[in-house]
Amino acid sequence: MSDNSSTRYVTPTTPMGRRIGRWSNGLVAALTRRGISLKGSRVLSVQGRKTGEWRSTPVNPLTYEGETYIVSPRGQTQWVRNMRVAGGGELRVGRRVESFTATELPDEQKPPLLREYLRRWKFEVGMFFEGVGPDAPDSKLLEIAPGYPVFQITTRQK
Repeated sequence: MSDNSSTRYVTPTTPMGRRIGRWSNGLVAALTRRGISLKGSRVLSVQGRKTGEWRSTPVNPLTYEGETYIVSPRGQTQWVRNMRVAGGGELRVGRRVESFTATELPDEQKPPLLREYLRRWKFEVGMFFEGVGPDAPDSKLLEIAPGYPVFQITTRQK
C-alpha cells in the first residue's frame, strides 16, 4: 500500500460506475428504510461537520465478539470525516432507530475485523480491497489498515 493510505478514498472512476454505485446504494437504502435489511444492512446517518445537516448512506455493521463496528471499505469518505467530528450518529432499519457513539480504532486493532468484514461481505466490497481477501495474513491486513477506517459503536440508552 502506498504512503497515502491514510488519505485513501475510492470513488467509481467512470460515469457508468458512478451511476451504478448511486443506483445500488439508493436501492439498498430504500429497502433498508422500509425495513428490509440485506445481510444486516442499515442506513447510517451522521451530522455533517460543516452544515450540521444529517447525511445518510447504507452500511454493513459488523458484529464481532459481541461488539459492533462500522468499516469504511472506500476509505476516507465524507461519512467517515463527519463521524470523526460528530462522534456518533444513528443506524436505521425500517422504523427502528439506534443512536450511538463511535470510537475510531487504531490500525493495530483492525486486522481481525477486516478479515471478518471480508469474510461476510467480500462479494459486495471486495473490489475496494485491491485483491486482499479474508485469508490474507495478519501482516497484510495490518499493512492496509490505515486505508480502512473502522469505528466501534456503542448504542446510546434513550
